[in-house]
Amino acid sequence: MKFQLILLLCLISSIVSIEREPRDAKPRRARGYKPKVVSTQNNVNNARISSKNDPLKWGIMGAGKISNDFVAITKSMPQHQFVAVGSRRLSSAQDFANRHNVSKAYGSYLELANDPEVQVVYIGTVNNVHLDNVRLMLEHGKHLLVEKPLAMNSKQVEEMVSLAKSKRLFFMEALVERFTPSFDFAFEHIRRGTIGNVYHVNGGLGYRMVMEDRVSTRELGGGTVLDLGIYAIGLADSAYDGEMPSKIEAIGNLNQNGVDLNFSANLKYGGNRTASIFANGLLKLPNDAFIIGTNGTIRIAGNFKSSERVYINDVVHDFPFPKTDEHLFYAPDSLALRYEAEEVRKCINEGRIESQKMSHKDSIVMAKIEDEIRRQIGVVYDVD
Repeated sequence: MKFQLILLLCLISSIVSIEREPRDAKPRRARGYKPKVVSTQNNVNNARISSKNDPLKWGIMGAGKISNDFVAITKSMPQHQFVAVGSRRLSSAQDFANRHNVSKAYGSYLELANDPEVQVVYIGTVNNVHLDNVRLMLEHGKHLLVEKPLAMNSKQVEEMVSLAKSKRLFFMEALVERFTPSFDFAFEHIRRGTIGNVYHVNGGLGYRMVMEDRVSTRELGGGTVLDLGIYAIGLADSAYDGEMPSKIEAIGNLNQNGVDLNFSANLKYGGNRTASIFANGLLKLPNDAFIIGTNGTIRIAGNFKSSERVYINDVVHDFPFPKTDEHLFYAPDSLALRYEAEEVRKCINEGRIESQKMSHKDSIVMAKIEDEIRRQIGVVYDVD
């Protein structure tokens, strides 16, 4: 009888404890918010995972400016080791290796792909060869971080994603804005409901860059849609959780080569939500981004794609990047590249084939938006 009485008291105590659990025990979400869930049913190829205590061993594909900046920023982090670089010209790979103390330099991409020490490859080549580069590395069992844009169009992106999944290899687009502390902070406040329900996004980038071949040449996949506009498209994609807009209206101007010098687009989403995005290769713009909700505004200040400052309802929050004495071609923007590398290492060590911050679905949706904007303003690539 005494034992039964003790059991009854314990049961009553547990019920009271459950009823008294504070409401704050559950995270507060903005109305209608649905957390992004990324499937990991095809777990990463276990043979390629680095130990959590060992550095992730990188190969670099392409010895150009953005590859220089990625290595310059990341090599000071002990969790990452650069073991090889490949280029179409051996002399370029050797110069790169000497500059960054990389042990092996290859005069072909196939040699890089065949290096058994390389676990993950950063692809920093021009847009028009990304598809062939991705195929080569995935077929040789390498995890991949591919500089934005992933490809020339959504059809190519879908092919890449399908192949990466079939190989059970990690695969991610390097859209730097998704990984910065300022971006994380801003979108955590959106999830909390700090600015209420989001109904409008406004953002775009502008730099004087029309003389650069990668921007001005159609054959290389040039144009502001793929080079700068992708960041504004990515901003709207983040704010609306990967939803494909129901309507897109775009205008733009083209150069003599049929490549866009600038564009502006309005995007319509369900539930009376909108986005206004733009990019300009003719002049420098303020480059701020605004996410506007029913209870306030978030402003990601001064070059929002790699910003160190965020305003939440006019309250400033700073997130300074670690600085470096290394030469950077795209300073100070490239200071943020370290966060891409950290996301790759984290995901691979967790056995993921994609990142929740930059999912395969995000890359596909963004590429489809890019396709439609290009179609409307008249930019056509040979592979379309």
